Amino acid sequence: MRAVKGRKEMIMVVKKTFRLTKEGIAELQQELDSLTMERAEIAESIRTAREFGDLAENSEYQSARAAQERNESRIAEIEYILQNVEVIKAPKGSAKVQLGSKVTLRGDDGGTKIFQIVGTVEADPLNGKISDESPIGQALIGKHENDEVEIRTSGETASYQIVDVA
Repeated sequence: MRAVKGRKEMIMVVKKTFRLTKEGIAELQQELDSLTMERAEIAESIRTAREFGDLAENSEYQSARAAQERNESRIAEIEYILQNVEVIKAPKGSAKVQLGSKVTLRGDDGGTKIFQIVGTVEADPLNGKISDESPIGQALIGKHENDEVEIRTSGETASYQIVDVA
């Protein structure tokens, strides 16, 4: 945290660190490249829409400008994340669940679930990537193989055994 002194006010700037795996960084870089390439298409849409006349009532122009704002906003967000990234290194030889771990759970019904513990930016629960700040992530962090874990989510509480930590 550093202080930036203005004319009559002092603003506190807090630098946030984003924790991502190498795969997560590559995915963000790929999205950034794609969004950067879209800039030319959006600029052309704006140029074409301007030719339709009065900009105040030109829905094509308004739509193209909105698309440009969304695109530029996401580019800025990704660039900020990539400038402030901390790489999550996969834990080696540890049976303890930590950031970067892939955890296999066995439920009371015998079914298994596999999760990877990642930072909030990279979380994608539908693909098994859960945030270390989520209820599941918080329940798993610090546990070991063969530990029983109780996971409380908004709708239910379930018990699992940690079968494997990789």
